[in-house]
Amino acid sequence: MKKPGRFRWVICGLLFALISLCYLDRLIIGPLKEPISEHFGWSEEDYGNIAAAFSFAYAFGYLFAGRAIDRFKLKRGLPVFVFIWSLAEVGHGLLSLIGKDDQIHLHYPWFSSADTGLVWMTLVMPMSVAGFVVGRTVLGLAEGADFPAAVRAVAEWFPVNERAYATGWFNAGSNFGAIVAPVLATLIYLKYGWSLAFYLTGAVGFLWVAAWWLFYNDPDKHHRLKPEELEFIRRGQPQEAKNTEKVPWLSLFRYRSVWAYMLASILAGPAWGFYQFFISDFLHKGFHTTLLGTGFWTSVFFFLTGIGGIAGGWLAGRLMNRGWNLNAARKVSLLICALAVVPVFTAPFAHNVLLAVLIVGLAGSAHQGWTANLFSLVSDTMPKAAISSVIGLGGFLAYFTGGFVNALTGVILQKTGSYVYVFAYFSVMYVLSLGLIQILVPKIMDTRAAPAKPTDTELRSGDVSSD
Repeated sequence: MKKPGRFRWVICGLLFALISLCYLDRLIIGPLKEPISEHFGWSEEDYGNIAAAFSFAYAFGYLFAGRAIDRFKLKRGLPVFVFIWSLAEVGHGLLSLIGKDDQIHLHYPWFSSADTGLVWMTLVMPMSVAGFVVGRTVLGLAEGADFPAAVRAVAEWFPVNERAYATGWFNAGSNFGAIVAPVLATLIYLKYGWSLAFYLTGAVGFLWVAAWWLFYNDPDKHHRLKPEELEFIRRGQPQEAKNTEKVPWLSLFRYRSVWAYMLASILAGPAWGFYQFFISDFLHKGFHTTLLGTGFWTSVFFFLTGIGGIAGGWLAGRLMNRGWNLNAARKVSLLICALAVVPVFTAPFAHNVLLAVLIVGLAGSAHQGWTANLFSLVSDTMPKAAISSVIGLGGFLAYFTGGFVNALTGVILQKTGSYVYVFAYFSVMYVLSLGLIQILVPKIMDTRAAPAKPTDTELRSGDVSSD
């Protein structure tokens, strides 16, 4: 039998670049916090408002942009979102033209309980803060399309036994971007100033849009895809129903697999946001590392998590290649990842920074492997026309819940000065999530060898795989 080609991995490479740029653009402001704050005279509260604007915008972007991708499809829809958030990134650099003392006055009616009637309140904010809040909001809303689109692309371009592996690879872009951001931001700032960092990272996004238009199309329409590879992809995918009508948004809640994904997103999803915002603080406060040392060990952490994302995705495919059915391979992979997180509760008691990084690195690595298989669970069990919408819904819940989890983390740290309770919480959330997944989706049917069309009852039960 003639070996299939490997062009599908070019598409995976584009997705890896997409997620890398996404994380680079969102995280590059962190290393530049001090020079930008000094330039504009920001307070800690000002920067907190800017960070909060991105978090909540990203949550809603995940929700609505995912639905938009299902409507406008990957070829046309995704580059529009990337163009918008790249433009917003460039706009961050233009804000350097704002004066330090420039302010914005917002007038709005407000009902005061102290007086009877309508009174006018005024919000005064530095113009630079307002500009960054707007820029971060646009960035977050547009970046919300990236993961739903990437998961849908993997569902279209890869057979079931390669999906989690491909997802692990593109998801590793988040780690790559997180590792590169502090180094790149510092180097550019020291030589050219902070505004150029935003100009350059935004410009790279425009180059990605051009590459997407050049290399991407639906598999059935792609002139670079050999017939042998297309056959290989289609033969390894669940049988697709002839009816390709759009799936109404509210109808998604009839699927038990959607509820399983949502609950897992609420319980375990916020862990990744916690690692992004607090891992450096944990290492610095717990082991008194220097600024340079904190950056180094944080990069080591993200490097380890990248390995886990790829390995977790590879594992499910490996098991299926060895004869395991889809249900067993997917859930055993999730179980291994869930168990690997459990020891993270011991991280605050580590005797040295290396041991602590290895413990939290294992947990972060397992989280990425868990995510690769959880995303694939959606493509295993949902119609292709609804994949991006479901991923968007789960992402919204994960990041919206994560905002409150991070706020609660701050309260715990303020009262106790310790991360013990936080790590203990996350150590059990994955096992609990997997238990709920098993209850709601007791069996994922492997329809690669079962062409019969599933019934509506089976779809709602979550016991099938229907692309």
